[in-house]
Amino acid sequence: MDSPVLVCCGLVTLDVAQTVDALPGPDQKVVADGLDVRFGGPAANAAATAVALGVPARLVTAVGTGPVADLVRAGLRAAGVEVVDLAAGTAATPPVSTVLVTRATGERAVVSVNGTGTPDLAAAARGVLGGSGPGASGPGGSGHGGSRDGGVLDGATAVLVDGHHLGAAVPVAAAARERGLPVALDGGSWKPGLGDLLAHVDHAVLSADFRLPDAAAGDVLAAVAARWPVTSVARSAGGGPLRLLAGGEVTEIPVAAVPPGEVVDTLGAGDVLHGAFAAELARGAALADALREGTRRATASVRYPGALGWVAAR
Repeated sequence: MDSPVLVCCGLVTLDVAQTVDALPGPDQKVVADGLDVRFGGPAANAAATAVALGVPARLVTAVGTGPVADLVRAGLRAAGVEVVDLAAGTAATPPVSTVLVTRATGERAVVSVNGTGTPDLAAAARGVLGGSGPGASGPGGSGHGGSRDGGVLDGATAVLVDGHHLGAAVPVAAAARERGLPVALDGGSWKPGLGDLLAHVDHAVLSADFRLPDAAAGDVLAAVAARWPVTSVARSAGGGPLRLLAGGEVTEIPVAAVPPGEVVDTLGAGDVLHGAFAAELARGAALADALREGTRRATASVRYPGALGWVAAR
């Protein structure tokens, strides 16, 4: 097959992560003994994961302008991610996420506005899909570098969407499916309008917290497979086995256990799973093999701080 290229469409944030002994209660102040400021967001972390695993990645997102945008752009450039900024030249700015990591368990609490304040990106997405509009520059570029002849899907071998920036994600996923490219969904949680995106998804990989808002409690895998034309649906379960529904059969993919004392930070483990999974799809791997690689990389990542601490450790 052609050289693999993964296109990720979705959210990038600026994450302000602090390590604490315990989360503060009402009217309580705690002192953190660790601070890290870095880019985050499901699609951005997945793209950086793919690059770290040797698959070039192109991130279609909204960065915009201002000091927060500059920090995010510099981080993506350092990670080797090519950026297509649909908010180039606008006053938009990436959302800031506050992350508190509990030292003893590696568990995290996150507060973020996600992409709710970003203007609709549908027109900009249609522009870059057609080879016009805001362009892409090299790794971490500003988005003002001019557009490629074939648009953002030029050379792509797989696409990952994270459910954010749906105005952009829906046309990107639809165009990818028309080209016969596998489209994967990072289904962290249900978002209004996600059903429109699922209509163009081949492989939905859902979190343990994913729920359909209008469905009774039951088998989420079967419910998603019945309502949308997906080829497969998988659902993670933290440290438990990942369940996969494909071809009418449910199989379990085991996840290696990490001793509690070795868990440093669970932040971004799901992003690593999706990034590694999508990178394997971009390489042409079989579905189950790609999921096994995703779970393996995600499990390894919790032994290091942040979503990408394992990259520096390598």
